[in-house]
Amino acid sequence: MAVTRADVERAADRIGGYVLRTPVIEVEPGRWLKLECLQHAGSFKVRGAFNRLLGATPPAAGVIAASGGNHGLAVAFAARRLGVRAEIFVPEVCAPVKIAGLRALGAEVVVGGAIYQEALEASWKRAAETGAVEIHAYDQLDVAAGQGTVALELLEQLTQVDTVVVAVGGGGLVAGIVAGLNGRAQVIAVEPERIPTLHRALAAGEPVRVEVSGVGADALGASMLGRIPYETVAGRVTSVLVSDEAIVEARHALWHDHHIAVEHAGAAALAALRSGAYTPAPGERVAVIVCGSNTDPATLAVTRR
Repeated sequence: MAVTRADVERAADRIGGYVLRTPVIEVEPGRWLKLECLQHAGSFKVRGAFNRLLGATPPAAGVIAASGGNHGLAVAFAARRLGVRAEIFVPEVCAPVKIAGLRALGAEVVVGGAIYQEALEASWKRAAETGAVEIHAYDQLDVAAGQGTVALELLEQLTQVDTVVVAVGGGGLVAGIVAGLNGRAQVIAVEPERIPTLHRALAAGEPVRVEVSGVGADALGASMLGRIPYETVAGRVTSVLVSDEAIVEARHALWHDHHIAVEHAGAAALAALRSGAYTPAPGERVAVIVCGSNTDPATLAVTRR
């Protein structure tokens, strides 16, 4: 099952009154940043959460999700807005600032397992017990289609764009963007070298499990690409890998050069350009998705090397 442009257009109609139209800024000629870090709950993930919730009828048990933090925050935000109970399972690597944010939004938080996959399996067990509606972080059609509304906005904001650069964890955002663009621009899919879920899946011809570690583990820490994202993006993206050092440098650059505060995952796409993992051709018009801002601001007050 693959996400289609029609799925994304339906999602845009459904969630339009619930999400923000995030700004695009030109940081140099032919280079733009799409600031999804300014979205409700701090990331693009609220788009998919609203699309899934608005298309479901949750029981008294409400909704349940497993998350490295951002998806959980998005589900908690959407659930509170719609008056639905939310229970969020997070792994031990989840940043404390994200756990605090979840509780502030009224969600019940359960720390279950060392990594995302273990939290996900714990959430499945709980959903089977309670009957709560599951909202997967990336491997549900409604979720990925909701994320794809980023692409529809971008095409309205930039009448001409050649390339969209986006970070990949489980693949929901990149799948939605590929579907939303529908061939209007090429997509560069960026992953940390230490969590190459898409890169390995494309090489193997199917999603495969990878080890999870490094600075992006809390937000990009899926150990396997989703099946729906794989079927949507295979043969339609260019996959590149970036080092943890490149991600850290890009994050500092966003703060020091533009006063944009993001988590490491939010800087991964920009890291591909700054490190040379992807080099645009002369005159190529490139948009970078800055995808998440749920971070401890104190960690940004570091001298850039």
